[in-house]
Amino acid sequence: MKTVCGIDLGTQSCKALIYDYEKKTVVARAQTPVDMIADNDGTREQKAEWYQAALKACFDKIDPNLKSSVAAIGVSGHQHSFVPLDSEGGALYNVKLWCDTSTAPECEQLTAAAGGEAALIAETGLPMRPGYTAPKVQWLKNHKPELFARLRHILLPHDYINYLLTGEYTAEYGDASGTALFDVRRRVWSEKICALIDKAVPDYLPKILAPGESAGTVTAAAAARYGLPKGAVVASGGGDNMMGAIGTGAVRDGFFTMSLGTSGTLFGFSSIPVIDPEGSLAAFCSSSGGWLPLLCTMNCTVASEEFRALFGLDIKTFDGEAAKAHIGAAGLVVLPFFNGERTPNLPNGRASVNGITAANFSRGNLARASLEASIFGMRIGLESFNKLGFKAKEIRLIGGGAKSKLWQFIAANVMNLPVRVPSGEEAAAFGGAIQALWTLEKTLNKAASIEAIADEHIVVEGNAVLPDAKSVEDYESAYSEYLKYLDALKILYR
Repeated sequence: MKTVCGIDLGTQSCKALIYDYEKKTVVARAQTPVDMIADNDGTREQKAEWYQAALKACFDKIDPNLKSSVAAIGVSGHQHSFVPLDSEGGALYNVKLWCDTSTAPECEQLTAAAGGEAALIAETGLPMRPGYTAPKVQWLKNHKPELFARLRHILLPHDYINYLLTGEYTAEYGDASGTALFDVRRRVWSEKICALIDKAVPDYLPKILAPGESAGTVTAAAAARYGLPKGAVVASGGGDNMMGAIGTGAVRDGFFTMSLGTSGTLFGFSSIPVIDPEGSLAAFCSSSGGWLPLLCTMNCTVASEEFRALFGLDIKTFDGEAAKAHIGAAGLVVLPFFNGERTPNLPNGRASVNGITAANFSRGNLARASLEASIFGMRIGLESFNKLGFKAKEIRLIGGGAKSKLWQFIAANVMNLPVRVPSGEEAAAFGGAIQALWTLEKTLNKAASIEAIADEHIVVEGNAVLPDAKSVEDYESAYSEYLKYLDALKILYR
């Protein structure tokens, strides 16, 4: 048996799968939850040691014989989160997460130091947002100067997993482009922006790998800890969105991938840089070559999960309640900002239910409105893509929400695009496995391209969910209602 392994370190769990690339089948899966530290000031943190424990717990669940067959590994990780390490590779402080909004003051500090948002976009392609890594590094300097003085390595979560496997400090274009420390046009670290934090920051950033380049091989210590073969190739890896793009076949122009998870993302491959002067779309690089312009909302399945927990319903029953309600939930509108929000930029955002009347205040309408709100947030991004001339023919839907037939219907009609769901449930982990196979073949001097490998190994299920004219029209009205409340309330949350 010849296999590759994909790892996805998500916000809520660590997942691993082993893929038999000759038989084109996943032969093992494992998952372990990861906890979170949350505070009302917007703090969202984890501990690096939790990642070590979760990775080991995943591999402990997999048959040793299957692990011994792994020839290469590709790692996905949640983007932007800051793993601060000392000179020995030990964690100095908690990992501040992508959904941490406590760094809003640092964003203002860095934006002012750079000469304004337009200057930042001109330098790196990105504005400064609380979700990105740069303000987290500035936060450590501002709030924990004694720890910042000991800082020697700035890593992202997937970089940290690669470090645990290989002992090497590396990064790659895709995940690095989400730090706000990286020039996405030239694909190098921006010394100008790094120096706004501290002149030593460039020395703490890892070596940048090109797509398809190996981060190293599994060390003897890692082999003993996780049960993997010593010397197995470790691919460059990437952020979860970049790996999700590979795992859905978004390695050439032509369609969007939409991820419905804790965060919501909408992205598509581009062969040229796509820079949004308004800053609504993140000008990221891909992890397969090229670029990956992306919308990210910080609240996707969050709203429906909160309402589902409040009602004490399982997912199937909750969807059933929502399906009983009509498009637009009879005028009831949810603004789903339980974690603040990144797009639109509302770091102090709060969730709310609007348009309540005695006639529409029902469990079904609340359930429906919570599902619709997530896709309305994506629609804002679609309009930004359209303004920049980026057109797509199809959406490929991934993430936990992709399993919902109702959410598929909502997405197709709000976005007015066909929706298809790739087979398999772990697009980011599977993307890691596909990237691992690509890297393995490159180390063996084989000429296969990432496009050819994706075409051969990625399967899309069944027929597309197509938009219909009446539902599209009804959702235009419902979306207008959503924007009305958003425009009225957003002034409170900036």
